[in-house]
Amino acid sequence: MNIKRIVGDGATEKAYLADVRGRGVATDREVTAVVSEIIEAVRTGGDRAVNAFTEKFDGKLPAYFEVPREAINDALTAADENYVNAMLSAIENITDFHARQKEQSFIVPMENGCIMGQRTRGLKRVGLYVPGGRAAYPSSVLMNAIPAKIAGVSEIIMVTPPLPDGTANPDILVAAALCGVDRIFLCGGAQAAAALAYGTESIPKCDKIVGPGNIYVATAKKILFGTVDIDMIAGPSEILVVADRNANPAYLAADMLSQAEHDPIASAVLITDSREIADKTITELEKQLEKLSRKEIAQKSLENFGAVIIMPDIDSAIELANDFAPEHLELQIENPLSYIGKIDNAGSLFLGAYTPEALGDYYAGPNHVLPTSGTAAFFSPLSVYAFTKRSSFIYYTKEALAAAKDDILTIAGKEGLDAHANSVSIRG
Repeated sequence: MNIKRIVGDGATEKAYLADVRGRGVATDREVTAVVSEIIEAVRTGGDRAVNAFTEKFDGKLPAYFEVPREAINDALTAADENYVNAMLSAIENITDFHARQKEQSFIVPMENGCIMGQRTRGLKRVGLYVPGGRAAYPSSVLMNAIPAKIAGVSEIIMVTPPLPDGTANPDILVAAALCGVDRIFLCGGAQAAAALAYGTESIPKCDKIVGPGNIYVATAKKILFGTVDIDMIAGPSEILVVADRNANPAYLAADMLSQAEHDPIASAVLITDSREIADKTITELEKQLEKLSRKEIAQKSLENFGAVIIMPDIDSAIELANDFAPEHLELQIENPLSYIGKIDNAGSLFLGAYTPEALGDYYAGPNHVLPTSGTAAFFSPLSVYAFTKRSSFIYYTKEALAAAKDDILTIAGKEGLDAHANSVSIRG
């Protein structure tokens, strides 16, 4: 395995991380063209088009289009008890964390008799895309559905590709049942995203689409944004680990590999102020890699988009981390809590030697749907806020409007909008 080893000089490391950050940003014109055709076909053809694409891409139609309640109940009944209990514990933690994000409406009565305020409520219907092939992650069902439920979303519609035998992935059905998904349809790809955006004879039109997918799903969501809201355009997964001379190289390597095994274009980077830690972590990576069932994927990831970067000190490492704005940022350093205020750009922050990124993926409570490819500089993790909408309201008395009249007319005059001004002056 040949992972890059970079000695920071103020330029080389920044140039490398800029290349890594841009690895999933480029738009594939051929994919965009194919996806655009699929979207238009579903918009005009509804269920017929969705089923045609399912048959084309998956080989045959599933056993059923909408998963019957009996199949969901059967999956839950047949599920491994340890798996169900683990999911219930995760649900408890995720619910507890996200419940703290719930916003309240407010009303502000003024002394002059005016009333202003804001009404906050959940979206009516949300579509949840869940991959069902190699990348089938029941934990993502929890991370998307739970905050939606807390926000007050009335209905969650899930779409997921069928397994080769034409049925739904049972682990995904269990997750959906445990966190209250309302309806489940067996379809995937860009056609499923289009169905959620426009609605078909069977699949209800949704206000927002959330959930991960391959390049076709991501491209569809990007094209459909505006017709429907989306969570984010997710790129390849990434982890950045900042470690000092006291860190455990075995832990560092294990955490880097936990992301590298996702995808050949996932990225795992270590930044340290210790040459000894750098060398020992590379040795650990090579040793642990041999034991992985997804060795080939992880090795390609590390060789193409992985690196061990040696910086002069931890402060310069933190500065470089902020510049990269990673999806996952681990601080395996002395007194990690003291650095929280210095981290401006990260999707999620993992503090200390006993807080591996996998803890956040599955169990701790914060959401694992995070901004990637440097977008943590301006995007936030998925949350309850993503599933709400807000409307302001204003009530003015006659006297209050009269008091504001001259200021409004002055501003309207500057903008040349006579009708705006007249709507105020006509009221006296």
